[in-house]
Amino acid sequence: MGKIIVTGASGSFGGATARGLLEKCAPEDLVFLSRTPAKLAEFAELGVECRTADFDDPASLVSAMAGGERMLLISTARVGTRVGQHRNAVEAAVAQGVQHIVYTSLINADKADNPAIVKDDHRATEEIIEASGAAWTHLRDSQYAEAIATAMAIPSLQMGVKPDNCGDGRVGFVSRDDCVATAVGVLTQEGHGNKAYALTGPEALSIPEALAIVTQMTGKPIEVQPVDDEAMYEYFDAMGAPRHASDIVPEGPIPWSSDDMVTFGQSIREGYFDEVTDWVEKITGKPPKSLREVFEAHQHLWPQ
Repeated sequence: MGKIIVTGASGSFGGATARGLLEKCAPEDLVFLSRTPAKLAEFAELGVECRTADFDDPASLVSAMAGGERMLLISTARVGTRVGQHRNAVEAAVAQGVQHIVYTSLINADKADNPAIVKDDHRATEEIIEASGAAWTHLRDSQYAEAIATAMAIPSLQMGVKPDNCGDGRVGFVSRDDCVATAVGVLTQEGHGNKAYALTGPEALSIPEALAIVTQMTGKPIEVQPVDDEAMYEYFDAMGAPRHASDIVPEGPIPWSSDDMVTFGQSIREGYFDEVTDWVEKITGKPPKSLREVFEAHQHLWPQ
């Protein structure tokens, strides 16, 4: 049997997946890739083959993909330019004989009328993989519960208010840990070829309902202010966020665009995240964490 390759293994999702795979696989059956393989030293010391892979340098990818049978392609961070990066990785993998590509995508990425612009990159990548000749599995994650527990809860507690354009739209918030465990399951089990899995937590909640749990846990009231999309753009403008993906400064203070955030909120408002599935439990054997459980794990980071 060939090896399992993990791209972006020095990132947070990739590192967690790498550790999960080491609980199920021998180190010599794994290959971890990174643009900065020095960051993979902990894995190299365990006997894992750690290789340099730069998705912007197709020539570097040929040797990086050698000997692989399955690959986890973790979507890169560069919204708007990452489809070309993903294409380079897929083409190199298939050329080297990789037979199954697992991709971290977005819930309802295949719905053409889903307004979230982030879905464009994900669906384009899914189509590249489907056309590649390799078997595929799309892990279509819902919104990460950890993002609500940190990037949303912390400033909301500091300010006491949260402008929001999601309306009453509900989200099946999913723990990133559960998405990682599902990826490990798909990479180490049989029977997942040519399937797409929507990965969610155990319940669907609106943003006001989510922040009400924060208030309940802290005693600090948070006023959710419903705003329209234009007011949401103005809020992000005031934060200094770039409007478009093309305006993002590499390694800059804000690695996302307001286009991305505002259309994501619109997608929630229009019901594209209002879904609860049991794929996490079916694939991992464990029920997914609730949003409250993820909040409890991050509460030590909240302002006192």
